[in-house]
Amino acid sequence: MFGLGGQELLLILLIIVLLFGANKLPELAKGLGKGMKEFKKAQNEMEEEFRKPSDETSKKEKS
Repeated sequence: MFGLGGQELLLILLIIVLLFGANKLPELAKGLGKGMKEFKKAQNEMEEEFRKPSDETSKKEKS
């Protein structure tokens, strides 16, 4: 994962726990998950907007 070994990941996790505390981690993970979900939704909407004009052009050419 991103070229990080087990020791590096363990160190990063330890620093996160020290900074935020063990009780805050589930809340942070939930917020990160929601953010990723919203980002993917927006990305799909943008892709759909870019496809829409090309779909309309294809339909006009067939007529």
